[in-house]
Amino acid sequence: MSKVSTQKNAQQSLGAMVYEQILAVIMDGTYELNTKLPSEAQLCKEFNVSRPILREALARLREDEVITSRRGSGSYVIKKPDSAVLQFSPISSIADIQRCFEFRSNLEAEAAALAAERRTDKQLAAIVSAYENMNDANASNKLATDEDFAFHLAITDAANNHFYRNVLELLEKSIKGGINITRNLSLLHPESRLQLVQEEHQIIVLAITEGDSAAARSAMKNHLNNARIRMFEGAPRERE
Repeated sequence: MSKVSTQKNAQQSLGAMVYEQILAVIMDGTYELNTKLPSEAQLCKEFNVSRPILREALARLREDEVITSRRGSGSYVIKKPDSAVLQFSPISSIADIQRCFEFRSNLEAEAAALAAERRTDKQLAAIVSAYENMNDANASNKLATDEDFAFHLAITDAANNHFYRNVLELLEKSIKGGINITRNLSLLHPESRLQLVQEEHQIIVLAITEGDSAAARSAMKNHLNNARIRMFEGAPRERE
């Protein structure tokens, strides 16, 4: 690996660490909801990192809708992730899980678009069956991590390009980790949360069934981006 690549990977790793450190202090209330974060200079000093590394961490927090930047004013906390998230994943793995969702939203969106164009009747039947298996699991109040993963895998099969399935299989542990968190959190919400998630799956199925590649791409991207954001919604406040 070149020196430039090594330095870039090290910066990305440090950026992930600072992302998680800032997230942790937001979650514990050090930086309160609807308040301004310290200046970049102060944050660099507090976390002992350079400004580029800090800015990478802040960019990730903006992407995850935890903070927002106001021109000429600084960064503000707009979401305090619920501590329920930590019941299902340690803070040290959250950055990777969020970036896995981000990666999947692009990869699987294209797989869904290809599936709409290329799927066979047998492959469509497999997608529908996987969708119905999730319905059955939801009705039984099951976690359904395996059923959810099988649904996404069936769509990559229908793309008829084995590289999509290969990538999902390589990422199975990370993908299931993210699914496990979001589905556990959904079970802490009213039934409408699981219904919302399943409606997103249904929209994907319908687009693939109708052969609408643009709609399939959009539906998959929307679903995975929503899943990434839902990870920080935690449990409903009235349960606390």
